[in-house]
Amino acid sequence: MKLQKFEFESKRGIYDCVTSDVVYDSSYDAHGMDIYDFCCESLKDLRLVHIKTWPEVGLCVLLGNCKALEKLCLEYVCALNDNDNDMIALSRSCSNLKSISLWLNPQRYSSDVGYCETRTSFTYALALNCRMLQMVDLSFTGCAADWPSEIGFTQEGFLVLIQSCPIRVLVLNNANFFDDEGMKALSSSPHLETLEFISCHAVTDAGMCFIAHTPCLSNLTLRMCHNVTDVGMAELGRAHKVFGCLVLW
Repeated sequence: MKLQKFEFESKRGIYDCVTSDVVYDSSYDAHGMDIYDFCCESLKDLRLVHIKTWPEVGLCVLLGNCKALEKLCLEYVCALNDNDNDMIALSRSCSNLKSISLWLNPQRYSSDVGYCETRTSFTYALALNCRMLQMVDLSFTGCAADWPSEIGFTQEGFLVLIQSCPIRVLVLNNANFFDDEGMKALSSSPHLETLEFISCHAVTDAGMCFIAHTPCLSNLTLRMCHNVTDVGMAELGRAHKVFGCLVLW
């Protein structure tokens, strides 16, 4: 059987942790490479939710073997390796990747403020190796709006990705590293059709002035972006931008 789609979701919540009375199978070796040795060369769609992997072993080995992967969704996967090896292995192996969705909670998973699950080097690796990427969805939970560095992504690295790949759909949730300067750079993206911002508080009315001139943008969603006011919406009108779908909340 050539597996093309695989989903695994733990019922554990985002903030749940393993209790001290949990009993483990003594024969289970999380570092044993054989448990990750299954046929995934034909896998095109992978979704993992609320699971924990070991650095340098589980996720790194799995993604390194998914040569045909086109769609990847990792929702609260702890711990994506703090030196990027897991995700860089993905970028090097999966040149056909078209869609990536990462839901992260970096503040929860480490007491070290210098730690981040996924860093800027990963975005550079994606930009270099995954030139077919069309959809990017980044969601960050539990991060302070006035502390962009704890997310681990930088606006500079992120824009390299946007400018290197034919991104058509971009979703940013609580991405407090992205501001009006990022919107200015985004406005020159020739392929961007759908843009969704959720709780992106560094984006203001000034950013709307820029995004109104994005060539192919036809779907815009703004949810809980409290620094975008009627003034910013008026800028969209003055630019005579016609949206097939415009959602404001």
